[in-house]
Amino acid sequence: MSSADITPPEAARWAARAGLPLPDDRHSAIAATADHIHSVVAVLRELNFGETPPASAFRAEKEKHDAAV
Repeated sequence: MSSADITPPEAARWAARAGLPLPDDRHSAIAATADHIHSVVAVLRELNFGETPPASAFRAEKEKHDAAV
């Protein structure tokens, strides 16, 4: 989806449909924010995580520090 796909009137319509009516002066800012979110999600969708395990598989343990190099 390109940034031209989300217009201020469209953003206002989507917000109203979600029960979040916007003041007229916020339509452009909301459309720009939605465009940015779409561009970030598009980049994330292109990443290949391959063999990366899910976050639930991570076990945080206290790291042992010593002076050995």
